[in-house]
Amino acid sequence: MSTSAPTPSGATSSGGTDRAQYLLAAAMVVAGAYTVLDGSRLDVGFADPVGPRVFPYVIGAGLALVGVLLAIATARGSRPEPEAGEDVDLTEPADWLTVAKLVGVVLFTIATVNLLGWAVTGAVLFAGAAWALGSRTTIHDVLVGLVLAVASWYGFFVGLGIPLSPGVLDGIL
Repeated sequence: MSTSAPTPSGATSSGGTDRAQYLLAAAMVVAGAYTVLDGSRLDVGFADPVGPRVFPYVIGAGLALVGVLLAIATARGSRPEPEAGEDVDLTEPADWLTVAKLVGVVLFTIATVNLLGWAVTGAVLFAGAAWALGSRTTIHDVLVGLVLAVASWYGFFVGLGIPLSPGVLDGIL
């Protein structure tokens, strides 16, 4: 009877198969292949030779290559180092309330960004995420979120030429 205990990575301490690493490698290869396939479907018109297809090709191929290399390293016995951080207590359960709060803030942002606009929902996103993670300075968080959201709105609109929804602030921004 073996006395090896499972580790957080899915491997056993006796050196068994690390299914989690193989699963991650497979997911990376699939994501890379999908990125290349999706990039090949871009309609670029009369673009220069280094057009917009180059980026998904490079990123997808790199992702797939790293996935293959991870699978090879796993097959050769490479194992991730267990968490050794002193601020992490692996005996404590996950804080699902915090996760639920963050998911709620993100879902609110997705649902209201077209109606309220990025400047407002970006501020709510920042302040809500700060609140979910334990901040108790609500006014400060809203002000910082508003500055970041408006700055990023102008960065996209003016700097990159990508219009984000102004929402209720249409005509003001």
